[in-house]
Amino acid sequence: MFDGFATDDVDVGEATLHVRHGGSGPAVLLLHGHPRTSATWHRVAPMLVEHGYTVVCPDLRGYGQSSTPPTTSDHSAYSKRAMAADMAELMRQLGHRAYRVAGHDRGSYVALRLALDHPSRVAQLALLDSVPISEALGRCDARFAAKWWHWFFFAQPDTPERVINADPDAWYKADPSTMGEENYREFRRAIHDPSTVRAMLEDYRCGLGVDRADEEADRDAGNRVVCPVLVLWSTRDDMEYLYGDPLDVWSAWAPDLRGHGIESGHHMAEEAAPDLAEALLAFFDRPE
Repeated sequence: MFDGFATDDVDVGEATLHVRHGGSGPAVLLLHGHPRTSATWHRVAPMLVEHGYTVVCPDLRGYGQSSTPPTTSDHSAYSKRAMAADMAELMRQLGHRAYRVAGHDRGSYVALRLALDHPSRVAQLALLDSVPISEALGRCDARFAAKWWHWFFFAQPDTPERVINADPDAWYKADPSTMGEENYREFRRAIHDPSTVRAMLEDYRCGLGVDRADEEADRDAGNRVVCPVLVLWSTRDDMEYLYGDPLDVWSAWAPDLRGHGIESGHHMAEEAAPDLAEALLAFFDRPE
């Protein structure tokens, strides 16, 4: 995986991030979702490099081989604001002042917060398989609770850790033939680390409280994403079932908005890498 990429552990203050980076040209920051690591991009990242981009793929704090900062009573150590600050500092240390960002699943919430908190840094934003946390919770109904019940289970104290750590492979079912063997091994290493499991759950616990409040404060203040936004969703996932056209939800957050579905299951970077790379390249400004 990631031929020609450098691998580093970068101290960004509150956390140390495990990061892969390679290529030359305009920078693209790729943010993974739960329970994946930066290795989920192993098929997409080289395609972007081949088209003249520098690509940065970090493990989010608490995920993969990044550090797991101590939690807090309000779980804000795992807020999207804290994670976005990690990314801003990481990219600063790597020498990138402004860059394109693509985030999938939980990584899309970090990407959104990065664009809202650091608008001068994010030139273009791609959001994959999500709507804002506050919008999902505000629209929560029986269909959402039945499909995404794990949001509320993960928020409970202690019990989720006990259940997951009893048999991580049974809980986080994954197919190495679909993921790729090396990606699968890295994923499996992460889910078998109890401290990482706890940190990943803290991400969800913060989502129901601090992260929702932060988004609602932005909405009430009229803050919007000022850069162009691309929304992509997996057609074999739940987005259309829950929200119809996800662009209708995102339109309140981004005036410069476009997007479409991709024929895939939830993990599109692994299941539909060529289609995803093509969509990202069509959206991002081509390097000179």
